[in-house]
Amino acid sequence: MGPLSVTLPLATVELVMLAGVRVAAFLVIAPPFAHTAVPGRIKAMLAVGLALAMSPRLQPVEGGSLSTAGFVGALAMQVLIGGALGFLVALVFAAVQGAGTFIDLFGGFQMAAAFDPMSMTSGAQFARLYQYTAVVLLFASDGHQMLIAGLARTFDALPIGANLDMAQLGSTLVDGASQMFVAALQIAGPLIVVLFLTDVGLGLLTRVSPAMNAFALGFPLKILMTLTFVTFAYLAMPGIIDGLLGSAVEALLGVVR
Repeated sequence: MGPLSVTLPLATVELVMLAGVRVAAFLVIAPPFAHTAVPGRIKAMLAVGLALAMSPRLQPVEGGSLSTAGFVGALAMQVLIGGALGFLVALVFAAVQGAGTFIDLFGGFQMAAAFDPMSMTSGAQFARLYQYTAVVLLFASDGHQMLIAGLARTFDALPIGANLDMAQLGSTLVDGASQMFVAALQIAGPLIVVLFLTDVGLGLLTRVSPAMNAFALGFPLKILMTLTFVTFAYLAMPGIIDGLLGSAVEALLGVVR
């Protein structure tokens, strides 16, 4: 009995490899897969597994297998596409962390900022709380499956071998960055207004009674106001994350339309 031989079509192997490169570039940048707590070996294995799962929907490249130069060009294009899609998702979830940063800044918690080696970012209490809450709610609501499904649908809209419209990509990235800041302000806006009015009230109180130490009274009062009103904002986090997930999937599909 002779050795078992398996013959794989070169064009199919190239498609799966290029799809794996796009998925790997996406996983390296897009949260929560980009978290440093996920080892690089796991990300590589997940990229290969997802590429094999998506292989039935991959459209063959025109003309069969690619030449060496064409394969290198397609490889670079898949890295660009996957990285751009991952960056769009990262922008959406950065809005939640940005909202926590605004609360820390106006609530007086920014002075206790510390470096987080897991996410490789520096933030205070509420920034990290909002970030971890977003990740937990993402997995609890199966939002990570929505992101992977959106990534899979990009292979239908932008198959292997197709070129990415750079003008549309630049416009989508600019819109995503502006929407990130707007979403962060919308999440933290009510509490920022409350803290601003607290500062105004302390200023008026200082004018009425100059002997009163506004700094000694201001810090505990602002901390109390922050802890009191942030509870109501925190209860709205599930709805916020659900809306952000929809925005992330729309951003994934919008860049390849």
